[in-house]
Amino acid sequence: MTEDIPEREARSYETPQGETIFITQRDGGFFAYQNICPHLQVELEFLENQFLDQDQEFIECSTHGALFNVETGECISGPCLGEFLTKVEIQIHSDGGIYLTE
Repeated sequence: MTEDIPEREARSYETPQGETIFITQRDGGFFAYQNICPHLQVELEFLENQFLDQDQEFIECSTHGALFNVETGECISGPCLGEFLTKVEIQIHSDGGIYLTE
């Protein structure tokens, strides 16, 4: 549900296929990515649901400090510069539900 993801925060979820994704909110928009850093294929967060940097401006990989643009998933700083997080397509329904699109 959209109310479970406050502005400039992120939450992780497990998909029916057993993959871990996370969803973050920025300026009322929701962005979803697989929870895998393109650098070493490790999960991004060290602590549960801690996907954003200290200023809550960028997605941050806790392993090597790589920073990613929230809206595009592009790595803008760190060892995977220019690579992208894998985007997950979602739909927001009028009831506030967040659903994966096939």
